[in-house]
Amino acid sequence: MEILYGTVNTAARLMWLYQGLRLKIVGVGNMPARGGAVVALNHTGYLDIPFGGLTSFLHKRNMRFMYKTEMRENPFVRWLFDRLRHIPVDRDYGKASYDHAVRLLKEGELVAVYPETTISRSFELREFKSGAARMAIDAKVPIVPVIVWGSQRIMTKGHPKAMGRTKTPIWIEVGEPIAPDLPPEQLIVKLKESMQAKLYEVQDKYAQTFGPYPPGAWWVPKRLGGGAPSLEEADALDAAEAEEKRAKRAAARAAGADEKKH
Repeated sequence: MEILYGTVNTAARLMWLYQGLRLKIVGVGNMPARGGAVVALNHTGYLDIPFGGLTSFLHKRNMRFMYKTEMRENPFVRWLFDRLRHIPVDRDYGKASYDHAVRLLKEGELVAVYPETTISRSFELREFKSGAARMAIDAKVPIVPVIVWGSQRIMTKGHPKAMGRTKTPIWIEVGEPIAPDLPPEQLIVKLKESMQAKLYEVQDKYAQTFGPYPPGAWWVPKRLGGGAPSLEEADALDAAEAEEKRAKRAAARAAGADEKKH
């Protein structure tokens, strides 16, 4: 276990102890104890990385996460993630990141990806990209589905953080590995079907274990009587946010060009 990685995990676990989080981790035996694997996680909150990483830490293994290059704008995050050997992904130049991930998989590493590519505001599974399937096929390693549920209650897109002593329950469950024995288009469908079934199962067990979902609660999917937007409503919010970011980038570029002229 790398010293810095172990230190970060210990610090995170001390924080969770302070918060009184109730962590339920199921199916760790499905995580390979050795050899490469693509770890596919659902994405409902900003803390899915450390929670998902627990499933490999219990095997005394490290997990390399693929993450957006925008996060590197924070100097501390850039410094830390480089040393933890996480993999930055530039969506405009993704081949280098993809090749890097495949190389690590062939070397026996666990590489974690979000097939949805971004946080789901609806807390349902969004459309999957095919990268996880293609990496598994190219590296000849299995895909291990992991569901994290409850992390959206602590820190997620569009809602206030809840970092105090919340005693929030978090359920983390590892599904059965999926062999890379199908074409990418079929493999990604199989992965989503597996994760969809596991997500519904975990949501049911969460309510049975920690109490019924509060009607209208913002962190509960509309399907379960919660106040979260539907998939279609969430997609519209994401599209509006993306357009706003594009407009800001264009305005910044125009302002920079204007300054150069003068």
